[in-house]
Amino acid sequence: MLPSQTYVNISFFQPHAFLMIGIPGHEAVHGWISIPFSSMYTVALTGNCLILLAVRKTPSLHQPMYYFLSMLALTDVGLTLSTLPTTLAVLWFDHRLIGFNACLVQMFFLHSFSVVESSVLLAMSFDRFVAISNPLRYATVLTNNVIIRIGIAIVARATVSLFPGPFLLKRLNFCPGKILLSHSFCFHADVMKRACTDITVNILYGLYVVLSTVGVDSLLIFLSYTLILRTVMGLASPRERVRALNTCVSHILAVLIFYIPVIGVSMIHRFGRHLPHIVNALIAYVYLVVPPVLNPIIYSVKSKPIRDAMLRLLREKRQG
Repeated sequence: MLPSQTYVNISFFQPHAFLMIGIPGHEAVHGWISIPFSSMYTVALTGNCLILLAVRKTPSLHQPMYYFLSMLALTDVGLTLSTLPTTLAVLWFDHRLIGFNACLVQMFFLHSFSVVESSVLLAMSFDRFVAISNPLRYATVLTNNVIIRIGIAIVARATVSLFPGPFLLKRLNFCPGKILLSHSFCFHADVMKRACTDITVNILYGLYVVLSTVGVDSLLIFLSYTLILRTVMGLASPRERVRALNTCVSHILAVLIFYIPVIGVSMIHRFGRHLPHIVNALIAYVYLVVPPVLNPIIYSVKSKPIRDAMLRLLREKRQG
């Protein structure tokens, strides 16, 4: 029995750490590349925190639409903080090692915040549908209690969906020579490909999570806007149609800058094996870094109440 037990222990391998990579083929200029990355992270954190403070300190913004915007901003802060430490560590200090368990923790939070963002965008589309199709009941349908329940359901959905992921990876037998990841952070699809055993369960689990969260959300958002368009086309006045659609522009842009990179990342991890590594890396950065940067810019430009509240905060900060 002893020799058999020894054999089992030796044959099962999990790396103590993975080796991350920044921009493949451009390691010599990582210091320069870190400048735009640092700027984007700064803009993302500053812009989203300003939105959170603006909504909190402005009573006129205590409305369902802006509560959902706060959820989006908070999610973008979480998504930014999920990748910032390892990405800047690779670019600034060439610190490329990440512990196995730390990698799984980062992977859980990274994917959880992505699912939360998708769910928040769906909730925002429902908010726009109610506001346009039944404006007189808007405040009675989306009460504070309803919004709190939606928020709790969003977090619970993401947690339940992503909780099995790390445990499904911990059961895998990894290859000792395959510890190099494709990014400066841990993706589920990237980590599972470093295993030497059958990963069919992990592939099916990843596909299920994508279809049941991002897939379902995108279809429901499309349905919401189909109903919104039908309602808007029923308005008699062209001016009223334009006004109604204009309230959706910011949300439509937020949906596009989130879902287009998500689709790109999913397609590349499944079908883009022969593409250059730099394409894989850049699309992943666009998926994780760009939406948190652009969302506060879009909403501050397109929403006058948000813009005014943010400017008021900045003026108070300067005077203080």
